[in-house]
Amino acid sequence: MSKIKRLFFNYTLLVVVLICGLKSASAQNIQVDARLQDYTIKIGDQTKLFLVSVQPAKAHVDFPKLGDTITKTVQVVSSNKRDTVVDQKNKDLITVTQSYVITSFDAGVHTMPAFTFIAGGNTLKTGELTIQVQTVKIDTTKSIYDIKKPLIVTYTFFNWLRDHWVWIVGGLILIGLIIGLIYYLRHKPKTEPVVRISKPLIPPHTVAIEKLRALQAKKLWQQDQVKLYYIELTDILREYLEKRYDIKTYEKTTDEIIESLRSREIAGDNRTNLQRILGMADLVKFAKEKPVPAENEECIEKALQFVQKTQQTNQPKEFEGGAHGTV
Repeated sequence: MSKIKRLFFNYTLLVVVLICGLKSASAQNIQVDARLQDYTIKIGDQTKLFLVSVQPAKAHVDFPKLGDTITKTVQVVSSNKRDTVVDQKNKDLITVTQSYVITSFDAGVHTMPAFTFIAGGNTLKTGELTIQVQTVKIDTTKSIYDIKKPLIVTYTFFNWLRDHWVWIVGGLILIGLIIGLIYYLRHKPKTEPVVRISKPLIPPHTVAIEKLRALQAKKLWQQDQVKLYYIELTDILREYLEKRYDIKTYEKTTDEIIESLRSREIAGDNRTNLQRILGMADLVKFAKEKPVPAENEECIEKALQFVQKTQQTNQPKEFEGGAHGTV
């Protein structure tokens, strides 16, 4: 063997020895154990089997996989999730516990073989466990009795009421509601018909003229309340136009109102007077214009003329509610 081959063989052997040593050292830091909650049980009773691994936090340990039975006489009832607890003194050390519920239906002493854990390729085994299953003692000194006959239980009317009180109460409530409905229908007050008294509807131009006369009597502009004077004046005209020509005026500007009246039969001078009144009112309300007294008087006079010249000749009648009775 050449010198190079010998050196390569030595280095390889050293690496293998180190790896095995590390695995062995890692496995030595892991401790496994198996124990029972109760080592003596009655036949058919249950106890818990605990498989425990004390290991470094980063270590990986494969626990034994148990089936339905551990031995022929010891059965597994159920398994629980693993529980991990960190060592308070050494945070790098943890305790992992896997628990199983086991039972046995064969009396005697039963031995469970060692359980095998695998960590880093190494096998770790616990010790064997022994469980004692005891039979139930029977007192043979006492005589055997016959099976007792069934007891006769009396079922009274009050027992029946107690078992069916919900249906009874519900039935009584239903009967009460039916009786109350019948009583109400028989004694319900009769409704007399409502009399409709016909009243002539006050024409829009009459209402407008009365309001214009009342505004004249207030003498607002004479008391230096020019803006309020024009606000009330335009409100009266808007209300009249809305009722007379069936157009929405309170949501429209002066130009929009004039445009809405373009298709209505209004004489040219009346249309001009209306536009002049509304325009003057806009100047007072929005531009703070102060008309002379003659202009204030002229606006209300033209408003009266406009209403009188555009009034509707034939007025419909409107019916309003009145007293009881028939017409």
